[in-house]
Amino acid sequence: MGLTRLLVRAAAARPRVLLVTTPGGTAVRLAAEKELRCRDWPTAATPAGADLMLVAGPGCRELGPALDRLWEDTPRPRVRLRAETAEDVAAALDAGRARLGATEHTYPGTGRPARTAPTHGRGEDSGRTRTAGGERHTSAGGDADGGMEMPGGLPMAEVGEDRDGLALDRLHVPLGPFLADWPSGLIVHLVLQGDVVQRARLGGPCGKGTAEPFWARPWARAAEGEPVPLAEAARRRAAAHLDSLGRLLAVAGWPAEAVTARRIRDDLLDRAPAEAVLPRTLRLQRRVGRSRTLDRLTRGIGTLSTADARAAGVSGPAARAGGDVPARYRRWLADAVDDVRRLDDVRRLDGVRRLDGGALLDPTAPAPTASPAPTALLDPTAQESPRGRWDAGRPPSVALAGLLPRLLEGTELAAARLVVAGLDPDPDELTAPIREFAGG
Repeated sequence: MGLTRLLVRAAAARPRVLLVTTPGGTAVRLAAEKELRCRDWPTAATPAGADLMLVAGPGCRELGPALDRLWEDTPRPRVRLRAETAEDVAAALDAGRARLGATEHTYPGTGRPARTAPTHGRGEDSGRTRTAGGERHTSAGGDADGGMEMPGGLPMAEVGEDRDGLALDRLHVPLGPFLADWPSGLIVHLVLQGDVVQRARLGGPCGKGTAEPFWARPWARAAEGEPVPLAEAARRRAAAHLDSLGRLLAVAGWPAEAVTARRIRDDLLDRAPAEAVLPRTLRLQRRVGRSRTLDRLTRGIGTLSTADARAAGVSGPAARAGGDVPARYRRWLADAVDDVRRLDDVRRLDGVRRLDGGALLDPTAPAPTASPAPTALLDPTAQESPRGRWDAGRPPSVALAGLLPRLLEGTELAAARLVVAGLDPDPDELTAPIREFAGG
């Protein structure tokens, strides 16, 4: 057992972390991603490869069974942590590494009890089946979407006609609510024949909504009458587009550029000057926007014309791009570059003082009668939020999520994740109003 303890302590020095975000936990997720990157701790895409399971965001009773399933699938030694605020992240990771290094395990036949981290209230498992991402969902009778439960929690395939009228096996596969680089809390129920999605529908809401989603917070505040500087909104919107891009690149299998996008995102949120961020954003735009491999990988997936987007109530980059996934990620890049340039323009404008007669003077020149130029303020009706025109009663991500079933049907399962990442509805905006799409 001395060798086992030595190996556990060696693993605890650089543990692999499964980051699970609950709805409303975007700020905590961003802090955790930055902290893990600064510590050079690897992240785990699945519970099987994790040492620590960090739940980022507020508690959510509805998602308790899904979190418990992820915990059950995490091999020992393991530690389960929670950080409800961004300030809790560093302390939680320190405590997790210390507990992991002190963990003792047992092997069959030793007769020694294992000491592991507490399960934090395991939920009831009766009448539920396992779904992708850790969610369990069945009817009261215990069947998953009408299929017979098989060993391992998978439903038995049934026979149905495909698009050509052929009778093929049909399998029900839910995705969510917890997958790597997936909108937290979102559940999409797929009906597969082979690897082709025949039908798709959104599940019910998971978790409680938030009055001020992280990415749309400046627009929510401005809509309430609070003066919000335009530069603050531009900085938040550029960071949101880079966050969406990082998610898409991670799903597409380009982790290096995903990290680059997330580093620039974090610098923008840390109020880095525009002249320090703009060159890196332009390099990212050239490298990702001109990538032939990424274009071939995502071309023709999730095609959405501008007319169809407007008809569905979609605004923002998804509507203006008017095309497939490559058109949308290039739109994100172009908008991010424009917003970073706008930061520089606003800074220069605020540095120029105006005389009563309207003449412009050098800000370093003495001008006793001059007064500072008024700070440009955000107009929420004229400036779009990251996902589109802001409406507190119906956030723009609701319309984006409503398009998912239509865009997913007919695609291959391997492309389904790219479709979702290419639209990237904000989970903080989805949780409350997604009910209108449940079962759609």
